[in-house]
Amino acid sequence: MKKSKYPRLRSHTRKGKGGQVWVSYWYDMRGTGKPDVALGRDHAAAVQQWEKLANHLPLTKGRVQEAIDRFVEKVLPTYTSAETIKGYKKNLRQLEPVFGKAGWHEITLPVLRQYLDNRTAKTQGNRELALLSVIWGKALLWGMTEKPWPAAGVKGWKNPEQAREFEVTTELFNAVYEHADQVLRDCMDIATTTGMRLTDARTVRMPVDGRLRFRAGKTGKWDYFVVEKSPVLTALIERRGNVDSVMLLTTKTGRAVSASMLRARYDDARIKAAAANPKLADDIKAMFLRDTRKRAADLADDVDEASKLLQHSSKALTAKHYRTKGTELKAVR
Repeated sequence: MKKSKYPRLRSHTRKGKGGQVWVSYWYDMRGTGKPDVALGRDHAAAVQQWEKLANHLPLTKGRVQEAIDRFVEKVLPTYTSAETIKGYKKNLRQLEPVFGKAGWHEITLPVLRQYLDNRTAKTQGNRELALLSVIWGKALLWGMTEKPWPAAGVKGWKNPEQAREFEVTTELFNAVYEHADQVLRDCMDIATTTGMRLTDARTVRMPVDGRLRFRAGKTGKWDYFVVEKSPVLTALIERRGNVDSVMLLTTKTGRAVSASMLRARYDDARIKAAAANPKLADDIKAMFLRDTRKRAADLADDVDEASKLLQHSSKALTAKHYRTKGTELKAVR
């Protein structure tokens, strides 16, 4: 019996309805209890992958998973935002089962587009492939691949995104505020007064020497507010009285406020507000707690001030996603 030049390398041929023939190559894992390893459709590339597997190199070698693992180990811990890290981990849970075992040559623009077509969460799919693009760039730097990102220079390949337009009017804000407990009211006051993200509003510390200093969890940027210049912040701090805590937002016993505690309080207040205001019910149900940050942007005098308040690097970002108040135009006659 003639000995195969490439033991365990097998091919699979499939014919299409139109007579097309597709050949794919696999590393045979029978007897190991593990699934066969896809080596792609290119014979030369398949042989290269076969050599690595035959020489007992890690199965991730030469595959996207190798770059993902290094990204998680070396790059992810360098991000200062816990929110960003959590989001990236969530994205990776979607990406790894689809792309982890793939060779770099197998990922093409049509493959990326198919991934987006298959995702029911269209905007989230865009975020996931944006992360894959970042990892791909790292892989190029690490010498794991020489293939450029398949979508480089291509416009319009992602799912279209529509900025969420929702204005937190005074009427809507007050409707929920009226049914909120003091913890939720304090959070809504902090968010609409300072423009802080909810994570920052929960973790900001009490002011020192009249200054409320905070470091934005997402950007790592330090800023501060002079408390006496804000009647809302002044009243909030006075209301806290002698609560024994270094945190600005706490329960009346000084306990730190978690995201789940805020979510439960907000859900309860929103349900009660919708029931008490039937005409506003649909809008109240559509309003998220994070939308209070949009209200801060609208309360600012102009886009420049709003962008600075929200710590955005681009005024265009503020105008598109946060500022819902239009610009007053002057009639010419």
